[in-house]
Amino acid sequence: MISTTIDQEIKQAMLAKDQAKLRGLRAIKAALLLAKTEKGNTDEITEDAEIKILQRLVKQRKESAAIYKEQGREDLFSVEQEEIDVISQFLPQQLGQAEIEKVIARIISETGATSVKEMGKIMGLANKELAGKADGKLIGELVKAQLA
Repeated sequence: MISTTIDQEIKQAMLAKDQAKLRGLRAIKAALLLAKTEKGNTDEITEDAEIKILQRLVKQRKESAAIYKEQGREDLFSVEQEEIDVISQFLPQQLGQAEIEKVIARIISETGATSVKEMGKIMGLANKELAGKADGKLIGELVKAQLA
């Protein structure tokens, strides 16, 4: 479980006085704690749920970083980038574009999809198979390109 690893990492970051790492780890811990204590959630969260939470944290930070970069706020951009780096360490290794294209091509050939009208079906299967290993936006772009 990611949550037990996070606690150990926080202790190490505190001892090393690594503020950037500590900030990212605390953000992860807060998000996981919030998910565990949500209304109606009675049991432990699964590792898949933890990965989805981390992906959401990275996505939020990437969006913020893009805004800061656009506005010329390098100081805030670097803070967001440091947190992205820390959070990404706990995510599964991301696949390259070529590997994602192969998976999508296989799914399209297995389902026999021929037009963009069937994109929803392909996206569902691709997102399920590539969960945590690829960005949903990239998957969508590649599916659309292959079906077009």
